[in-house]
Amino acid sequence: MGVKKVIQKIWKEKKVLEGEATKNKFYSAQKDFETEEIAREEFKRSKAKLFNVNRWSDMPGITSSFQLCNELGEKKQATQPLVGDYLYIELPGPTPPNWVKVIDIKVEDDFAEFTVSPSANPRAKGEESEEIKHFFIDEATSTFRVHREGRTIFGYEIGKNEGINNEGKEAGDRGLINTVIAEGGWAAFQKIQWEKFADYVVHNIEIE
Repeated sequence: MGVKKVIQKIWKEKKVLEGEATKNKFYSAQKDFETEEIAREEFKRSKAKLFNVNRWSDMPGITSSFQLCNELGEKKQATQPLVGDYLYIELPGPTPPNWVKVIDIKVEDDFAEFTVSPSANPRAKGEESEEIKHFFIDEATSTFRVHREGRTIFGYEIGKNEGINNEGKEAGDRGLINTVIAEGGWAAFQKIQWEKFADYVVHNIEIE
């Protein structure tokens, strides 16, 4: 890497830390099956794994805790989210909980995905209801996707506009801890978490 590119990278990281820039991230996995017929049947399981958010907490090894909630923030046991639902997420370790809202869902014969965006706590009242309870800004999105092509199933987590929520009233009193999480613990854990998710939805790993 040339000196110019190194300087540009350092400058970009500085802007990200200051909440003035964003990143995009992409994690994926795939699995080939003996026949297209088998892949088509296994894709049904992939879609079920994708949408059964509450089961993500049971993926092997260290993982975040995920809970699907309705528009009021009440826990749901449903196996498929709806647009307007929320995900309550707890990272491993002593960090504050995070909320995201389901903003889009697409389902086709060989394709399925849903997208979430950081949100306020749906249980909060008053000024707290304006604070984004997540370490990323509300413009950030995460898309969880599976699709099948022939004998192969693909799984993805696609993160866009991942800027740190550490400025203004949206950050509330979490500005510092959001910076620490986003550039510290989560930066190191993100790759493990979403690669594991991608492997899970294509059946490279299973829940016992």
